[in-house]
Order: sequence, then structure tokens, then C-alpha cells
Amino acid sequence: MFYPDRRFTLSFELFPPKGADGEAALWQNLGELMRFGPDVVTCTYGAGGSTRDKTLDIVSQVRQRYGVRVASHLTCVGSTVEQLRAYLAEAQARGIENIVALRGDPPRGQTAFQPVAGGLRYASELVTLIRGEFPHFGIAVAGYPETHQEAASPQADLENLRRKVAAGADCVLTQLFFDNADFFRFRSRCRELGMKVPVVPGILPVTNLAQIQRIASLCKARLPEELVAQLSRQEDPEWQFQVGVRWATRQVQELIDAGVPGLHFYVLNRSPATAAVLSDVKRP
Repeated sequence: MFYPDRRFTLSFELFPPKGADGEAALWQNLGELMRFGPDVVTCTYGAGGSTRDKTLDIVSQVRQRYGVRVASHLTCVGSTVEQLRAYLAEAQARGIENIVALRGDPPRGQTAFQPVAGGLRYASELVTLIRGEFPHFGIAVAGYPETHQEAASPQADLENLRRKVAAGADCVLTQLFFDNADFFRFRSRCRELGMKVPVVPGILPVTNLAQIQRIASLCKARLPEELVAQLSRQEDPEWQFQVGVRWATRQVQELIDAGVPGLHFYVLNRSPATAAVLSDVKRP
């Protein structure tokens, strides 16, 4: 299960690759990251559940190859409750221990989330389903240090998170962020609202300015002016990689020193940046 004994826990997030070359690169990079001893490896799937079977294949193989705990992401998008049950039953049959329970983003071309007939509208409902019918799964849910882009207000966003935790989530994995002050503020507000589960920072080391600007625009993460200024000084890929690694290393060490229960790295199926950060920080 996620964070079973509240010790410091390291997790990596993958996504299903496209094609044989992408899959070969995933295994090569993950193999290099395994030397850091992750406790959990998670895997997303494509929009609308387009790669769900592939996701199950990947996490099953991770578990078989490395003997590490794994987690499949699962969203409400495009699925009836019966289809969600079928997926959970298949994950259970494959020995997968954990689920990252998400509402999911609206399908491309839609401006607002709409559940399918017989489906679920909220991630809290998905957590309730899992906890009630598949209680052996560990459950992680998403939190947003800078507030979910669809939320009416920061307070409304936190109340939604509290419902997910109350429904049975074991931990909160945060959206990526680049200013630790945003995370510390978010963590404090979670505690003020009585949420006692671990709140785990999600980290994405920057390796390319144009790429991170695209990613940040999609999830509405704020890029600090200082970071952008440093990255903008040179277009050289190696320069931008080193700037991003230095920023993430300082960010991660400060989080560790502040007593976070773990770290969740968005590795983007690559290893060099995450490996460089983990090599330079002092872990508990």
C-alpha cells in the first residue's frame, strides 16, 4: 500500500510509451532509476482510457522485473461503474497493489467534464467505490498546491480534497510545482482542515524551457521568474538541463529538510534529470 508505515517513500510516475522504441527507452531509463530504491512505481494512461491495457501491462512487468510495489492510475473519464469495476478486478487479478484515483480531464474538444451514463462524476466517488468493493488496494489521490484550474476557489478545491480523503484515500500526491512556498501553504491548509494522510510533493525536474512552458500551461503551474530567467540565458540543451537540475535539487532538499513523507517524481520515462537530483540530495 501507499505509505504503509509513514516512513519516507520514493515513487516514480511513468506513462505508456508509443511504439517499440519508446518502450525500450522506458525500460532502460527505469532500470537506471531503480538504483535509487523506489518504493512505488506508478503509470498513467492515455486520454479517455485509450491505453488502459498497456498501463496494466507496464505496471505488471515493473512488479515482476523489480519486485517493487506498483500503482495504476484510474480515472472516471469515459467509463461506467461496471467498466471501472472490471478494470479494478483485472488489476487485482494481476497483483497490482495500488490505485491512483482521479476524476480525469475532460476529453479533447470538451470544455467541462461530463460523466458518461452510468459513470461517476467525482474522484471521491471513485475512492468510495474502490474502498468499498476492493478494500485491499492502497489509494492515492491528487492535490493541487496552486489550486485546480476548474475549482471555484482555493477553499472549494481543498474541500473537494477533504472529501476524497474522507472517502478512504491513503495519501495525497500533488501536482507539480516549482515554488516550495506553494506546497508548504497547501500542506498547512490540509492539516487545518483535519486531513492526516501523508501529503507528498510531486516533482518534475526541468530540462527544457519550451517543454516546461507547455506542461505548465496545461496544468496551470506557475513558473518562477527567476527560473525562467536562468533557463532563458542560453538555448543550449545542456545549460537548460543543468539549470533545471540545480533548481530541482535545491527544491527537493528543502522539502526533505522540512519533513515531507516522501517524493513523487514525474520522470517522463527518462532518467538523467531525476537521477542527477537524487544523487545530489541527502535523503532520510
